[in-house]
Amino acid sequence: MFTKNQCGMIDSYKIIACVFLISLLASCTIKNKGQLVDNESEFHGEFIENFSDTVSNFFRHGTGGKGADFTWKMGVSSSSDTDTKVLSFKIDPEDAAGAGKGPEIISKKFTSYGTYAARLKIPDPKNIQPNVGAVVGYFTYRVDSIYGQSEVDFEWLISDPRIIYIGTWTGQRDNSQRIGRTINLAEGIIYDSSYRKRDGSDRMNFSGDQNQPEQIDPIENYDASSQFYTYGYDWHPDHIRWWMIHPITSDTVVLWNYQGSEIGIPNTHTRYRMNFWHTNNWPVHTNPSSIEKPIYPFELEVDWMLYKPME
Repeated sequence: MFTKNQCGMIDSYKIIACVFLISLLASCTIKNKGQLVDNESEFHGEFIENFSDTVSNFFRHGTGGKGADFTWKMGVSSSSDTDTKVLSFKIDPEDAAGAGKGPEIISKKFTSYGTYAARLKIPDPKNIQPNVGAVVGYFTYRVDSIYGQSEVDFEWLISDPRIIYIGTWTGQRDNSQRIGRTINLAEGIIYDSSYRKRDGSDRMNFSGDQNQPEQIDPIENYDASSQFYTYGYDWHPDHIRWWMIHPITSDTVVLWNYQGSEIGIPNTHTRYRMNFWHTNNWPVHTNPSSIEKPIYPFELEVDWMLYKPME
């Protein structure tokens, strides 16, 4: 049994605890559905990084590989357009296979729902190593201890630069799920629009609102290694739209407008990224042999990256 004085002390502690909790909540912003995050100063506002300088106000370098100096540089002249300063990533043949093992940039602060866009040119390996296994990733990514993985991505397997992979990863890392679409833009072929678990199980092909557009007009001679192209996505709580700018007409080409379900739509804050890495187990759709270890420092060039938070 508690004495009257002890009960009074406990009530005082409860009041103090409540005041502390209210103060804590007031210092936080509900930035994403179901999750309290730090205040606004922890998030990027609208920006465009044009990589004209050797350092960035918005990105830092990060890699799980050897991190050799030659693998990444900012503010260097493009090999195809010397008047353009770019971010240069070169794959290191000495790096191990795996996502994150090559050069990567990561936003210094968090990002969330909004518009993301970048102008880039992937490497052309066909005259040196047509079966190279290498991935260019343009994406947002973060793993939250409670809510799991948050990733929205564009990916290119450079052995066939006509093909784009787009999609998301969500859920806990040991049981995450993928929604994805694979497109041959040069031929206007949608190879796949589907859901699956990380282990490949529970595969389901999309239809209806989750499969729009159902057809994409080919972009004549599309080759992601032949010139710079602009790509982007609009990430919202209830849908994600991936797109690119047509190189001739400047129209917005919608690659996938995924909606009609909350499955596969990340709802936690994240980090904005670009990377380039060797894969030894993911061949491009059109070439099952394309998993060779790189023998040459193939170069990715990024002209600019943009972020505009959702209003």
